[in-house]
Amino acid sequence: MNESHVEGAFDKLKGKVEQAFGEATNDQSAANQGAADQVKGSAKETWGDVKDTAHDVTTPRTTAAQTETTNTSHNLRDDMTNAAEHAKESIQHGLDNIRNKTNS
Repeated sequence: MNESHVEGAFDKLKGKVEQAFGEATNDQSAANQGAADQVKGSAKETWGDVKDTAHDVTTPRTTAAQTETTNTSHNLRDDMTNAAEHAKESIQHGLDNIRNKTNS
């Protein structure tokens, strides 16, 4: 467990209380803020999971494990950068289609 997990759990708890208060008092703004805090808390907890996993796969264990970890880390970085590039290209393609339809 790391700091992101703790912050996330706190934000989720705070959000639940705020949402319940807002709903009990018919304060939609408070209820909405509480829901938003719960989403923020879940995101922080997920980020904590990402950090824990990154730490686990990069922590050396043995010589063979170090080689496997290095290869796994390299492959994960390649996958992430390739996915980001693919997303960028897909968005650009969609924007080009919108421009073409607008200009036609």
